Amino acid sequence: MAQIIAGVSRTFNEFLLLPNRTSIDCSPDAIDLSTPLMRHVVGEASPIELRSPFTSAIMQSVSSPELAIALARNGGLTFLHHNQSIEEQVADVRQVKNFKAGFVVSDTNVRPDDSLAELARVMERTGHSTAAVTHDGSASGRLLGLVTSRDFHPQRHDLSDPVSGRMTPIENLPHAACDLTLSQANARLWDERLDCLPVLDVDGHLEYLVFRSDYTDNKRYPGQLVDRDKRLRVGAGINTHDYRERVPALLDAGVDVLCLDSSDGYSDWQSQALSWVKKHYPEIPVGGGNVVDGEAFTFLAEAGADFVKVGVGGGAICITRDQKGIGRGQASAVLDVVAARDIFAERTGHYVPVCSDGGLVHDYHVALALAMGADFVMMGRYFARFDQAPGAKLPTRDGFVKEHWGEGSNRAHNWQRYGQGGQALIFEEGVDGYVPYAGDLNEGLALTIAKIKATMVSCGATTLPKFRDTARLTLVSEQSLQESHANVVVRETPASLD
Repeated sequence: MAQIIAGVSRTFNEFLLLPNRTSIDCSPDAIDLSTPLMRHVVGEASPIELRSPFTSAIMQSVSSPELAIALARNGGLTFLHHNQSIEEQVADVRQVKNFKAGFVVSDTNVRPDDSLAELARVMERTGHSTAAVTHDGSASGRLLGLVTSRDFHPQRHDLSDPVSGRMTPIENLPHAACDLTLSQANARLWDERLDCLPVLDVDGHLEYLVFRSDYTDNKRYPGQLVDRDKRLRVGAGINTHDYRERVPALLDAGVDVLCLDSSDGYSDWQSQALSWVKKHYPEIPVGGGNVVDGEAFTFLAEAGADFVKVGVGGGAICITRDQKGIGRGQASAVLDVVAARDIFAERTGHYVPVCSDGGLVHDYHVALALAMGADFVMMGRYFARFDQAPGAKLPTRDGFVKEHWGEGSNRAHNWQRYGQGGQALIFEEGVDGYVPYAGDLNEGLALTIAKIKATMVSCGATTLPKFRDTARLTLVSEQSLQESHANVVVRETPASLD
């Protein structure tokens, strides 16, 4: 007969944290959210540590290069999805690794013979008021000049005139070579009273633009996740099918960490892929998953996984449990895997971090996952809501939404991930839908981090290890859950006063 696992399959909704004593020196400013990303010897530091415990899901509607840049600047890490050609994924990785804080790849570009009307359309599309005039209208063409919104006016100038008549030509433009540092660029911007400094290669082709307006912006991110060369870190998802070709190409592009992406990681295919990567490229960290119990964690850890993702069926757009009856409540899964992680560390001397992936509906669920022992979390719906995610922003009667679809949906065409047999999905394990639009990632994540820090203060912990070592959890009854919410008629605040 089937084995019945003792205990109830529980979700984060069924738990609350009990407050601990808060000392005088335990304040939000004192909280350290750094956490290990990869396997390390017990008692030693992890070779890569996240500055904040957030990673974005390996999904088409979530992990774009733009989101990877924004999240890394906030101390987290993005895993760029692999449901695309190797060449496309490599290009995404290079886009992130080539990003230089303060050095902007121009997205507002025109040719000298383009009309002012075309220039106005480009500026309206990008929302930027400075355009690079290059010989071919590309971001990397030979720079011929700059033109700004102050150089022409639709009512004063003939919009059929060419851009060349209103631009400042290159011979009159201060510019710099590409070996310039950001400090040197900022010094020139202020000393020479410049708004923009073009950075060119030896042949006069445009590399970057440095803006005075970005100076204070660069000071906003003291906790950026960077490598030894001060480049932003980025991860990439891989599968168990073409990893022999995909992994070396991603490494050549500069990827920092890999993660095998599967709806069920407890498989010989994943073990074989882990072993192959570790044999041929031992220097690159690679995670495994997803799993829901300690037995599966140990299987992947012994196969060489540098971290293990936990969660099957708990994602906001996942219907694996409905379709296959497979999965486990996320809280129970995390608690079981964390216990196995600690046993593995005691037995082998190697600490293999745990990532909680899925089941995180509210901000406080992240705090619960970390208190239960997860080293970091991975989220899809959460990040899909922001401007930097690739899903389209659409207006509705109730406000804006962003597109969000699961890797198990037909839209994703990710049949390899689910192993149903054949060259297509026989049935869907994810849905295609929308999430409420939430604006800019930087602002949204800052709010979530503020809530987590406040929770840790109430629990008397200034570090994540102390948080999980001293956390006290209580189960929540249905009545207790109802008591958690406001029990008055909430006043509706007008959106505006006019």
